[in-house]
Amino acid sequence: MNVTAAVFREPGKPLTIETVQLAGPEAGEVLVKVVASGICHSDLHVVKGEWSTSAPLVLGHEGAGIVEAVGTGVTTVSPGDHVVLSWMPYCRRCHYCLAGRPNLCELVESTAYNSVMLDGTTRLSQAGEPVYSYLATGSFANWAVVPETAAIRIRDDAPLDKVSLVGCAVATGIGAVANTARVHMGSSALVIGCGGVGLSTVSGAAIAGASQVIAVDINDANLDRARALGATHTLNSRTDDVLSALPAITGKTGVDYAFEAIGLPATIELAYEALAPGGTAVVVGQVAEGKKISIDPFVMSDREKTLTGCNYGSCRPPIDFPILVDLYMNDRLPLDSLIERAIGIDEINDAFDAMIRGETARRVIIHEH
Repeated sequence: MNVTAAVFREPGKPLTIETVQLAGPEAGEVLVKVVASGICHSDLHVVKGEWSTSAPLVLGHEGAGIVEAVGTGVTTVSPGDHVVLSWMPYCRRCHYCLAGRPNLCELVESTAYNSVMLDGTTRLSQAGEPVYSYLATGSFANWAVVPETAAIRIRDDAPLDKVSLVGCAVATGIGAVANTARVHMGSSALVIGCGGVGLSTVSGAAIAGASQVIAVDINDANLDRARALGATHTLNSRTDDVLSALPAITGKTGVDYAFEAIGLPATIELAYEALAPGGTAVVVGQVAEGKKISIDPFVMSDREKTLTGCNYGSCRPPIDFPILVDLYMNDRLPLDSLIERAIGIDEINDAFDAMIRGETARRVIIHEH
């Protein structure tokens, strides 16, 4: 079938809107009519050439839609089901999957991370040549074939444009709080970066009952969004000295938890430096290839500080996604505040430009069919 997609061909160049061909689902795969797709900084890393990848490539990995057809052996979804797409199509067989940590699936590194399906091939093509699907998802197309474990069934009454964000930003940000750090009630939490992931982290800290939720960004509009999502304090790092401001807010030298949601060495180091003794810093943002950080290991041991990573919010998609959707439907997770506005696929390059300028939280593509 022919599908309309935003195609990446080389770093530093705008995506082009093209018609590509999509084969039907093979065994263990699902054909999804993609209704909506969020635009994420991980896509931007590819566009800017900060992450290497195959090309031509249909970007997009944060989406939601409706199952149209399934391949043989698929048991978890059926045609007509509403699904949120997951960019972590885990194998269900490796050590990490069996241990309940599918976000660390061993097979993903050689398949989805190379933008191919679990059999090492792609379902997309153009003029007989392969076109790759980013993270085996490719949600910047109005139709997608994904592995069964990448299509997570949700309730039918949830608006797909809003819950599309659950598939990346929300699962990552809230998961960083609930699953990775396990923030406890009454603690203090610092969130550096208030894009889609950072705002989700703010929301997660508020839901967890943190007494102080301190949001940091360089854009006042994003800080306003953070307050709407539960931030108790905001700091604009262009004008505010973050480390100097923390004692007056927390009553101690720093914070119990710090979350870096940008992916820059300097802000990762800031998150670590902001910790009070015994605190935990979580690297949530994705960093460009080859970057390094510098920390003082004596301080780490002497003050028992922890620096840890977080991949996909340490989430278990089939368990966590429906919970997050329920939170939204029960007015406990304000997803609407994460979305700046809905756009058409032809506005995608403008959305990336706004993201580079730091002017936006999430823009959501609404696909035409």
